Amino acid sequence: MTAADSTHNNAQLPLSAALRAYACDLYPVEAGIELLIDHATFLHRNDFITRFVHLGTNIVGNVELAEIDWPSAITALDTGELPCSGGESRLLRLAASLADGLPVSLHDTITGIDQRNVSLLIKAVLHASGHRPSPNFLIIS
Repeated sequence: MTAADSTHNNAQLPLSAALRAYACDLYPVEAGIELLIDHATFLHRNDFITRFVHLGTNIVGNVELAEIDWPSAITALDTGELPCSGGESRLLRLAASLADGLPVSLHDTITGIDQRNVSLLIKAVLHASGHRPSPNFLIIS
């Protein structure tokens, strides 16, 4: 692990807070952000954070806001500039669709994801529809 990776891993919690603050009360945006946070991959990747997460877009109270450039992330995914496993690719596409309305084929993205990721997706869909799951929502491993 490089020093930059360690810095971003340690910064993941403040980054999550900054992303949540940006999405506050916009249920589909919150759902996409939460899906990405719960998936626990992209916010630990230096190549994703440095290219697609924009910190300091505004400050509300004492919280710095952060936003994700979803269209650029998906374009990089499509052009091979953001290498991912099949499952990672699917979850990023689903998160981008929820958060930014980017088109996604459910036929292509839902088939092939494992039980844990299906659980994360169900939780995100509930959230986006305004039916926030309880903190005890079961994520199947």
